Amino acid sequence: MSERSSNRLHPPPSLAMDKPALEDLIRALRQAGYEVIGPVVDQGAIMYRPISTADELPIGYLDVQEAATYRLEKTDEHVYFAFTVGPQAWKAHLFPPREEVWRARQENGRVVFQDPPEPPQQAFLGVRGCELAAIRIQDRIFLEGPYEQPTYARRRERTFIVAVNCTRAGGTCFCTSMGTGPAAGPGYDLALTELDDVFLVQVGSPRGQELMASVPHREATRAEIEEAHQRVAQAAQTMGRRLDIQGLPELMRESLESPHWEEVAQRCLACANCTLVCPTCFCFTLEDVTDLTGQETVRMRLWDSCFNQEFTYTAGRPIRVSIASRYRQWLTHKLGWWVDQFGELGCVGCGRCITWCPVGIDLTQEVVALRAHQAETSA
Repeated sequence: MSERSSNRLHPPPSLAMDKPALEDLIRALRQAGYEVIGPVVDQGAIMYRPISTADELPIGYLDVQEAATYRLEKTDEHVYFAFTVGPQAWKAHLFPPREEVWRARQENGRVVFQDPPEPPQQAFLGVRGCELAAIRIQDRIFLEGPYEQPTYARRRERTFIVAVNCTRAGGTCFCTSMGTGPAAGPGYDLALTELDDVFLVQVGSPRGQELMASVPHREATRAEIEEAHQRVAQAAQTMGRRLDIQGLPELMRESLESPHWEEVAQRCLACANCTLVCPTCFCFTLEDVTDLTGQETVRMRLWDSCFNQEFTYTAGRPIRVSIASRYRQWLTHKLGWWVDQFGELGCVGCGRCITWCPVGIDLTQEVVALRAHQAETSA
């Protein structure tokens, strides 16, 4: 089984702050003009919402996740980040589900265009390694290539990222297989590793270094650094899932006519939950809305999904009318064609699509089934 594990903290953290200093960190971000967005318990799940104090974080909460199963458990431990990920990805704050692209109105016989307002400065607190990798993928989609997406670019450049290295794996996580966790990769301003009484801090940018100047901290001890390594390594060893990524694009190409797609379609509801919770999916549609006077028009960008039949509408008709064809499009794009487009797989191993599928379809097991069918046909 191919693994691209990032079990080690690199570079090693050299700073430590006592747990009460997390309040100072949040205060420093707010004083710097950032709206701090962090994990909270909302509607029985971990969601990302604006916070003002560390007390609003899910202190003592664990999440229990399996295919089509999610619940939170409250413990007496004073732990801020013992959970993994909930249904909401950070892309909702960089690539919102519904966003104004432009507005135009008639004034004195002329059409005047108005750009959307400048987004606020925002600080993400608690970004996991898989989620940070997903943000890097979204950066490639919206910021690289011949056309830059301007509203995404403005939000991205005004975002401060505080990552958190995972010391516990979730039941549907497989980030070690994808090389995206449990330790955070590049792209953070600060990264925290939670121990019993302290947070170890890695500084990843000049902005992060400047912010830490106003947060109480000290040099980390060798014992603290070693304990952080051990906890992250333990998370890597207890992943709930594994995915063999060797030759995945080739497998997808060779499996286009596999009968397994019809077997999946017998269970799949085409509800689009997997694409809505996925931190890397980026499909959208555009909607123009004109007011009743005909004087003003707004163009909105809305999330869409390849599981929606209307999304496939081309040349006067939908081209993927069956659920089997739409599931095949999603999985082969994520694990195959994405490499051709962007040079990497479109999955980061967060496991959300497994947890939040109402019928428990498991991406990792679908790959196993496709490999088994390929072996049978080639025998």
